[in-house]
Amino acid sequence: MKKGLNTICTHEGELNDEQFKGAVSPLYMSTSYAFEDVEVKRYPRYFNTPNQVALSQKIAALEHTQAAMIFGSGMAAVSTALLAFLKAGDHVVLQKTLYGGTYNFVNEEFSKYGIAYSFTNGLEPEDFESKIKENTKVIFVETPSNPLLTITDLEAVAKIAKKYGLVSMIDNTFASPVNQNPADFGIDVIIHSATKYMGGHSDICAGAVASTEEHMDRIFQLAKNLGGSLSDYTVWLLERSIKTMGIRVKAQNNNAQHMAEYLEAHSEIDKVYYPGLPNHPGHELAKSQMHGFGGMLSFELNPKYDASLFQKALQLIKPSMSLAGVESTVLSPAQTSHALIGPEERINQGISDGLIRFSVGIEEPEDLIADIEQALTKVRDGKIGLKV
Repeated sequence: MKKGLNTICTHEGELNDEQFKGAVSPLYMSTSYAFEDVEVKRYPRYFNTPNQVALSQKIAALEHTQAAMIFGSGMAAVSTALLAFLKAGDHVVLQKTLYGGTYNFVNEEFSKYGIAYSFTNGLEPEDFESKIKENTKVIFVETPSNPLLTITDLEAVAKIAKKYGLVSMIDNTFASPVNQNPADFGIDVIIHSATKYMGGHSDICAGAVASTEEHMDRIFQLAKNLGGSLSDYTVWLLERSIKTMGIRVKAQNNNAQHMAEYLEAHSEIDKVYYPGLPNHPGHELAKSQMHGFGGMLSFELNPKYDASLFQKALQLIKPSMSLAGVESTVLSPAQTSHALIGPEERINQGISDGLIRFSVGIEEPEDLIADIEQALTKVRDGKIGLKV
């Protein structure tokens, strides 16, 4: 029987409490399990404790894949997935519009492993195809991208990968499985920072990878050696959080659309980046491959406003490092997520010092608007830092 999104979030991969018949999955905290007369020799670093296995099944169901694995962080998921399919002498094509941590990992580490790489500035299929070499093994994309919300054609990327016998990978964090299922378009490996929408409450650090059984076995063979597994207590918390992911993300979608339209019409806002806006370059493509436009947007204040002072003047919206919690947050990518890639490359990617990334929560939009208005007034009147 085909199940709906919220049903999968709530019930798929659920462990039954056979002893006490509790309504939620029991938590198995043991790090030591029997090895004789058992079908599976369980060990936390092998990603196969009861809670790890159950949550992986839930994530695979959400991403329409055969299998999945849970990691200790989003970067553990990214690095393990990439290195599982790359070795010395290989080459990978990546979008430049990636999460700063991924960009930095490739730039700093791949040369140590003898792995060659090419970044593409564009979003069109030919931009990727032009970078492919005889030793290319992987294409890696991120859509919507962080922080400019660019949109990449998933079906086109998947077709190119298949044409050349490559493995296609995507960082699907910004969309979440609620808004986008890349496997439906032929993408091979789907990666998440589960810290974000899967966790959703700014209190969990985790990563996830979903793919076919064959690909996940290859990723597991490396993962068990790198040791990036997640503690069962955090696994249990993440499973609990995913139960509400569908309703949380849909509320954030609606709020983000509301806030994007408000900001776009505001005389003090110079630019808004949100795929739900009709004037966004990727709007029509996003409509065709996403179920919702997401809870993330970015905007640029009029240059007369100091972006840092504006964020300090906010009272309800929190200036905070991460994203996708139920609370609304803002940050400057130039100082946080993309600080490691350097000022010249940031400008090259269109990430100005005045760009503000806005993770829209589940609050009433009217309250978020009131907070932005009072912050703008405070900065405009020079009252930031004063008691008013």
